[in-house]
Amino acid sequence: MTTTSGVSRPPELRQPNVLRHFGQWLRNPGFISASPTLIFFLIGFVGPLIIVLGFSFVPERTFGFHGDWTVENYVHIISESYWISFAWSFGLAAATVVCCLLIAYPVSYGLARIFGRWAAPVMLVLVIPLFVSENVRLFGWYLVLLKGGGILAGSTKFLFGLDTGTLLYSPGTILMGMVYVYLPYTLFPTTLGLSLVPRDQMDAASDLGANRWQIFREVELPIAMPGILIGSLLTFVLAIGAISEAKLLGGANIVVIAHSILHEFTYAQNWPLGSAISMFAIVITGILVILVMRRLDLDRLLGRK
Repeated sequence: MTTTSGVSRPPELRQPNVLRHFGQWLRNPGFISASPTLIFFLIGFVGPLIIVLGFSFVPERTFGFHGDWTVENYVHIISESYWISFAWSFGLAAATVVCCLLIAYPVSYGLARIFGRWAAPVMLVLVIPLFVSENVRLFGWYLVLLKGGGILAGSTKFLFGLDTGTLLYSPGTILMGMVYVYLPYTLFPTTLGLSLVPRDQMDAASDLGANRWQIFREVELPIAMPGILIGSLLTFVLAIGAISEAKLLGGANIVVIAHSILHEFTYAQNWPLGSAISMFAIVITGILVILVMRRLDLDRLLGRK
């Protein structure tokens, strides 16, 4: 049947029920299976961050969420010389990533392509130090580099009669300690990325006339880039929060941002300011990581487009 105008009326479209779809999503087996991990993540990771964020807006030397909320803690960070600690932390972290990549890539290539049956023993040698506390390993370097009574200075004095002084308390020594500690976090993802490069694809490129540099740039590096990227980001984030290297090997000459946070939470008993510094570091780190991810186009590297 038609209307007076002779045109049939289209059926009315039913609006989707948002609550019904949300309920179906909650009953999804995938969500149900992941819910324990999600709850643990919210309680153990997101919850403390929310508490730290809340503390960053309360007045200085306040130990509870009472009083008028303020942004004076962030103003204090900008107006004071905390930027020096941020500069040291981010500069040392970037230098650590570069040094770790320069060391890890040849070793990873050997583990993935050259060492063969010796790859497992070499990997075991690299893994064993991780079972020892970071502070213990760094203190071992402290004993080696200590002036006068250190192993290096004492051996040089005994063998050659030379007084080498000390290599401690310098940016280079701190960087050496950070590379020593965080090298495995770059090495293992890079090794995994290089192991995914097909041998026949490299041989085909060589048969077509590509030299070693062209194979590295056009075949090897793009395929291995996800592992390299993950290792670099992991090392960078961990190195920003490094504190033992600066305290043991750098003394009081270089104050990194993690040391400033520790000082505010312990000696100064200024939790709001320590929380503000922590949130400031988290935001800056997140922005830098997002910018790197966008510039490197991870979707293309992972072959999604």
